[in-house]
Amino acid sequence: MTTGPTAIAAEVTLFRGAAAPTAPLVAAIEAIAARAPFRHLATPNGGTMSVAMTNCGPWGWHSDARGYRYAERDPLTDAPWPAMPPLFMRLAQGLAERGGFAGFEPDACLVNRYAPGARMGAHRDWDELDKRHPIVSVSIGLPAVFLWHGATRRERPIATLVEDGDVIVWGGRARAGFHGVRKLADGLHPVSGALRYNLTFRRAK
Repeated sequence: MTTGPTAIAAEVTLFRGAAAPTAPLVAAIEAIAARAPFRHLATPNGGTMSVAMTNCGPWGWHSDARGYRYAERDPLTDAPWPAMPPLFMRLAQGLAERGGFAGFEPDACLVNRYAPGARMGAHRDWDELDKRHPIVSVSIGLPAVFLWHGATRRERPIATLVEDGDVIVWGGRARAGFHGVRKLADGLHPVSGALRYNLTFRRAK
């Protein structure tokens, strides 16, 4: 159900149900993954991410032993990343404006796929060149708990349940905020099955 905006923290806004219905988003994700398959990326410290990832748009986020960075081509296939669907662009721009950040033109969309047991540790999105642009995060499928830590990952997080179609937008002074996602619980969703997807829109370059 769509409701009005809710402040999680200063310049961090939750829009309940703003991306519903999400079935068209899942169809677009499946088309993206057919060209740029999901993969579990290696981290610079030698670990492997529990969340599977792919990208669409001119730039895609990548991680390996060399570090975190954006790449113009998919390192797995050496092909350009799939184009960002117009549906994605309209959604990201509209929600950014509702969150107080008009003029957002994302050039990267990270597509995260969570299976039960997957989680995202506390981190901040900080590989983008121009930090004036916001982050727009769209939840699809199984519910999860979004954790907003704030200025450092050591701060006690604000825990927020995010469900299918919910969108969180943050920017401005909150742009450097640390955030994460608790381990995904088992479940079954009519749109995504036993999975949760997350779309994270950014301006990389």
